Amino acid sequence: MTEHEEATLSRRALLQRSAVVGAGVVLIGSTEMLLTSPEASATTGSAAGYGPLVADPAGRLALPKGFAYRIVTQAGKTRLDSGEPTPRNHDGTGAFRGRGGRTVLVNNHEIREPFGTELPVPHLDGLVYDPGAAGGCTVIEVDRDGNRLGEHVGVAGTRTNCAGGVTPWDTWLTCEEVDSLAGADGFQRDHGYVFEVDPVDARANRDPQPIKALGRFEHEAAAVDPQRGDIYLTEDASTPTGLLYRWQPPKGYHGRRGALRRLGPTDGVLSAMKAFDGAGKHVPDLSLVTAPGTALKVEWVPVPDRDARTTPIRKQFTAGDITRSKKLEGAWWSGRGTYVVASFSRETDNPGVAKVHDGQIWFYDPARSTLTLRLIFGRNPNPEADGAFDGPDNISVSPHGGVILAEDGEGVQHLVGATDRGQTFPLARNDFADATKNVEFTGPVYSPDGRILFANIQEPGYMFAITGPWRTQR
Repeated sequence: MTEHEEATLSRRALLQRSAVVGAGVVLIGSTEMLLTSPEASATTGSAAGYGPLVADPAGRLALPKGFAYRIVTQAGKTRLDSGEPTPRNHDGTGAFRGRGGRTVLVNNHEIREPFGTELPVPHLDGLVYDPGAAGGCTVIEVDRDGNRLGEHVGVAGTRTNCAGGVTPWDTWLTCEEVDSLAGADGFQRDHGYVFEVDPVDARANRDPQPIKALGRFEHEAAAVDPQRGDIYLTEDASTPTGLLYRWQPPKGYHGRRGALRRLGPTDGVLSAMKAFDGAGKHVPDLSLVTAPGTALKVEWVPVPDRDARTTPIRKQFTAGDITRSKKLEGAWWSGRGTYVVASFSRETDNPGVAKVHDGQIWFYDPARSTLTLRLIFGRNPNPEADGAFDGPDNISVSPHGGVILAEDGEGVQHLVGATDRGQTFPLARNDFADATKNVEFTGPVYSPDGRILFANIQEPGYMFAITGPWRTQR
């Protein structure tokens, strides 16, 4: 997420449930149940989690007692196998099983500027999409304790690689959060696409090609249904605000390594979400839903022109065609559905339609065609106060129960856990005192064996491996 300049975010909003049931918030991590226990706590002193955070003498990460971290990569300090420094602006990350207990990570670098900017993803022969672009992904291998073994370029010459998603066949979908056309600002090719990066087969990443079937828009994240092959895509955009998309594969498609790359530009069906309340009334903006547990019925409206040559996709619909949301961010598949994050909303963004909140977590169930609000973050008038959590961005499902959220916006930044019972707790705090202070966390994801939580601070760019006495959080 890069819209710090777009709105003043309240960073320490109180987590709120529906006014009917009173204070507290509940989120269910891996099931569709919603708990509304009045003792559910949104404070750092709740029984969930691992206790209070301990300030870091080194001024980097505050963690619970008994936990430790190591730096895996640092922009401009660590080096790639090819000799260049690690690129800047760490963002979305996928973790994959490597050989001998190792973990292989694919890390996005959200660089918007043209090539020539400081610490770009290096343009190595055969791995560049657009010679004018500086973004891309690196692939990092670590041992079972999180020690860095190597790092190389996965894809280069892409732009504003924000979040993305893992696939059931163990590749990474990296998403460009931009929709620029060739010829603008030094860029030689169109941008706004999804690219697939193979974490283990470097040859598969040569001659990178966009997956045009997934549309050209300001992509944020992707989540793949392993049974149906559908891909859910979030859009982080403004004027107007973004949409939630679903891509359905064509007949005969089978998801596997290389299958997406072989698609034609109009293969499958790309659609945008339209949601209705329990009375069958169209919901034009997700911010209008404020009570966790509320389930919306979903229909999918085909996109007229998915490559958006003349009109951005989100502008191809009238207000009554679809359902919008401010700041659609992270997405992550879990069990039989996908989590979707809306980071915040302000009435000024869509007067008369939007309501104020500092974060929503939704769960889409494709079998029921329902989108259910699991968690809402209310606004705090004192954003500099350290207390409850708000402004969720990236999300991932934890092997220890519940989900992990990365905060973004103004004020103190945390990694936040939320249990299946709905209690929230801090996992880490940005303790930097320099210009890195209050920079967002990104890309939280566990190693395949659940022993290490990898997470980034976006600017200038750090990846950390966090270890400790993990236990089930239910």
